[in-house]
This record gives sequence, C-alpha cells and structure tokens, in this order.
Amino acid sequence: MSLAVDELLDYDRLRATGVATVFVRTTTARLVVLGSAQATGALDLAALGGVVVRRRRGGGGLVLLDRGDLWVDWWVPADDPRWSPDVHATAAAAGDRWAGVLAARLGAPVEVHRGRLVGDPTRPGVCFAGRGPGEVFVGGLKAVGVTQWRVREGAFASTVLPASPQSRLAPVLAGVEGEFASLEHATVSTLGLSAGVEEVLEALTRVDGPWRVERSDPLA
Repeated sequence: MSLAVDELLDYDRLRATGVATVFVRTTTARLVVLGSAQATGALDLAALGGVVVRRRRGGGGLVLLDRGDLWVDWWVPADDPRWSPDVHATAAAAGDRWAGVLAARLGAPVEVHRGRLVGDPTRPGVCFAGRGPGEVFVGGLKAVGVTQWRVREGAFASTVLPASPQSRLAPVLAGVEGEFASLEHATVSTLGLSAGVEEVLEALTRVDGPWRVERSDPLA
C-alpha cells in the first residue's frame, strides 16, 4: 500500500515566482526523496531509521539528500529568454552550468548526458543508478543528478551533487543490497570540492545569468 508523503518544496510559491531565480538549498536532516509518480508500496521507508521522506514534483527516482550536498535549483519563467519548450534543452542547460563550473576546477573529463533516460535494471527507480538528460558525469561517474518540473508558468530544474553515497538507500529496496554495494558515483569529497563549496555555489549562481539568488532556509 502506498503512503501519503509530504511534498519536498512549496511548489505553489515557486509557480508564483515571476523572475528567473537560482535557489541554493540545504538540509539539516537526511531526506529520502521520491519521484512524483514513484509508488511507496514496495519501499521499506522505515529501514533507514531517522530519515524524513518527501516527494518532489518532476521525473526521476529515489534519491538521498543529506547535509553537505551541493543542491542548486533553477526556476525559469515562461516569459524569460532562457525558457525553452524543449524538455531536453532545459535539462541540458542545467547540466551545462554545472559542467562549466566543474571543468574549471577539476582535472577530469566532464560530460553532460544529452540522450534519453537510461535506467539501470539492477537498481530500478534509483536516481543515481541511471543516466538522465542533463546529468553530469566526471571521469565516467555520475556527479550531478537532474530532475525537471514544467508548468505553464515556467520550468524548474533541480540538481544535486551529493555528499553521501547513494548506496545508503540499499535497505529501502529489499533484495538489492548486493547490487547497491557496487553503485559508484562522485561525491563532494571524492571530487576534492569540500574546501571549495562556497566558491562552487557562487559560480553556479552567476553562470548563464542574471539570476535572482535565494538561499532558502534549511529543510528539516
């Protein structure tokens, strides 16, 4: 049986935002976030203990958000010149912002996935196990996940470079612990960005601007 889960963000407020805005977000709690259409019946959401479960609007699967993540969202109103009717172009634009910032700081190849969604059948419904439009890979490992929500007022791209291994989600999906042990992806620390977090965030708020910048209150 699926459970009722509160939404991750105030999406009504977002729709009412009339200017292009970049949101820098943080969390004080470990969050397990579900995709908009992801059923909860097969998930053991109590298995991690002490986590907050939320649901986002937009595509994608299960993701773990935690303290120290680099979590940046972009809202582009429909009357802004950066808005595009092309779903893939909107996702790619978010990935390109990240790729430019990371490429300037890292000595490894940075790639933006420009194809269709490619899931991993061994880890179904897990965001960091697949490749989605606009997602960023460093040295062949996924570094930045991208999800998108579109309404008549505009387009919203939500992105995160995690601080914590997504393999910690293993207990939520019964029977896939072995496969999760091999789930590799980049993190803030493995990319050597721990000491330069503010510089990365500052750069992301400037690229492809101008943007109104909002540092939201931490989610708990």
